[in-house]
Amino acid sequence: MKTNASPSAACRLDRSRHAAPQVFERLREMILSLELAPGTVLSRADLATQYGLSQTPVRDALMKLGEEGLVDIFPQHATVVSQINVTSALQAHFLRRSIELEVVRTLAEQRNAALIAQLRATIAGQMELRDLKNYEQFSLLDQSFHRQMYEAAGVPQLWDLVRRLSGHIDRLRRLHLPVEGKTMAVVHDHTEIVDAIDKGDVAAAQAALRKHLSGTLNQVDQIRTSHPNFLTDD
Repeated sequence: MKTNASPSAACRLDRSRHAAPQVFERLREMILSLELAPGTVLSRADLATQYGLSQTPVRDALMKLGEEGLVDIFPQHATVVSQINVTSALQAHFLRRSIELEVVRTLAEQRNAALIAQLRATIAGQMELRDLKNYEQFSLLDQSFHRQMYEAAGVPQLWDLVRRLSGHIDRLRRLHLPVEGKTMAVVHDHTEIVDAIDKGDVAAAQAALRKHLSGTLNQVDQIRTSHPNFLTDD
């Protein structure tokens, strides 16, 4: 059943920046973290009031979310947080895997000591969080780990592209993260990737990356069983 909900995050905006991108970013973060779950109805009027804006920037933010497939817009009726589309998640996974196989190859050939130290520091941060069940911060560090690799490989714009297209698979991963042993598996995978890069072992780095990125997709059936109303194949 679809229910009305309003975001609970602080709504103060930076008045030196355009409003629509900020509303988009905040709503997107809340959708990806599942604070706004699939099926949540988003009221343009309520959001405008909450953020102290006219409805125009809110409409623009919702339209951009619609372009990413994160909301379904029914003109003159409602805007609803979309279900997680497994087909879209698979395509995003294909894109990300293709790019990151080349990223880790490049990094293994470069063997940048400063990068290795940076990546290990990020993993250490995840180790501190994994037993605290702080999934939001853990996820942010996961993104930071991969973004650091893209930046070191000289392709930061490809990270931006991957992020824009990964809304569905990111929500799948967020659903999977609380499963017992998942956070430890992420830490282990990241460590294997960095160890292989540090050794200059391209094949091992790519193998570790393939295993890491496929972890959630291998559990789609279980995720669907646990959250039957959240997933769709359409």
